[in-house]
Amino acid sequence: MPVCGASKILHCNPKPTSIKPRFGLLSKILSHRAVMGTAQLCSVSVANEESLSLSSSSTCNTAVTCTTFNILAPIYKRLNGQTRESEIRECWIGRNEGILEKLLPLKSSIICLQEFWIGNGELVGMYERRLGDAGYATYKLARTNNRGDGLLTAIKQDQFKVLNYKELVFNDFGDRVSQLLHLDLVNISQSQSLNIKKEALLVNTHLLFPHNAAYCLRRLLQVYRILRYIKSYCEEHQLPQVPIILCGDWNGSKNGNVYKFLHSQGFESSYDIVHRYTDSDADAHKWISHRNHRGNICGVDFIWLLNPANARKSLTGSFVESLFGNIKSFIKKESNGTARIPDIVYDFKNDNHITYSQFCQALTQAGLTSDLRDGITSEEMKDFWNCIDTNGDGIVDLSELKSSQREYDTPSSPRKSKISTTIAFDVKKAVLYPPEVEKGVWPDYYSLSDHAQLTVEFAPMMNNCS
Repeated sequence: MPVCGASKILHCNPKPTSIKPRFGLLSKILSHRAVMGTAQLCSVSVANEESLSLSSSSTCNTAVTCTTFNILAPIYKRLNGQTRESEIRECWIGRNEGILEKLLPLKSSIICLQEFWIGNGELVGMYERRLGDAGYATYKLARTNNRGDGLLTAIKQDQFKVLNYKELVFNDFGDRVSQLLHLDLVNISQSQSLNIKKEALLVNTHLLFPHNAAYCLRRLLQVYRILRYIKSYCEEHQLPQVPIILCGDWNGSKNGNVYKFLHSQGFESSYDIVHRYTDSDADAHKWISHRNHRGNICGVDFIWLLNPANARKSLTGSFVESLFGNIKSFIKKESNGTARIPDIVYDFKNDNHITYSQFCQALTQAGLTSDLRDGITSEEMKDFWNCIDTNGDGIVDLSELKSSQREYDTPSSPRKSKISTTIAFDVKKAVLYPPEVEKGVWPDYYSLSDHAQLTVEFAPMMNNCS
């Protein structure tokens, strides 16, 4: 099995230098606000523009930058408790112009937006025109059942070539979707690119909001389906070990099951890498990125990175462990800690197994089905079961799953390939805007969205495989 190790940083072809606009944004937005007329309902506030930018070293030839931003669809934004922003054109036009004025000066290689108002042709046209003029290729994907919003991913064409684009539609409770882009880094000098696989995979997604315990399990299933799709894509296309970047609004904090599940698969939070934050409780709330409709503040927006050399546990085994672990905690909570948790379901002991009926019984005992508003349906139970009963025999052998947790998955390498080197990414910088959120404070002046904007800078490195 190939073992990869990162070595020296790659150098890209130099480009003509350009002067970035640095002070024009604030005056433009203030000027726009002055002519809006309906200003008090829908004002757009922007802080010191300097605080948003990465330092000047971010423009170095080897930099690859990625920005993720939930831009709060106007159909969801309330202006006065009742009126939706979508009802007042001046408001949503002004706010989204402000968003673009923040995004475009960054010149990010990759932009991933969530809650993009796909249902409004004027707004879609504005983004496609402005991003197109700035050299981006754009890909949009609507949520199912005419929800009105969706995803938009923009790729800087002078930095990446899109080799393939796939849409993952969950057809689930929340009508959620994901985008997968297979990218090729194009601006590495020809002398360095010989026999180097300069490819990476990118995902843009927006998970369910965890309204209750049932939603927590649904979010876990969504992530599992994303990772399973990535794995099957790599196998189908016989990809070597390439870096994988997951962007989006994950609607869960560092204390949640999704965060822990992604960690078991080798993914790391880029922002936490740069700022050297651990998974400890002490670091769990050092930064925030969202003030939700309940008024709670938390960190939910992530740019996850999986480098080729990162160890990862068995995908299915980790999913089952996380799923059963959550069911166990919900049963304890439902019974105030007095319920006996059946060993056959939750302890990975030799010769243990679980049937479909036992699995359904456990979900019911945990209060996750009919006793809960929007509880897990019988159809969803089958979806969960089909994910863990991989051979379809109606029984899940927990002893085999325990054994698989000692194993580590690595993407298979293509047969008869002359590729001896791939790339990896070194995380150099990570910045949240507005800057106050990096200290765990949500500023009152900020009105571009109910989410912060996260930008990460990567340095491509050669990853030698042997």
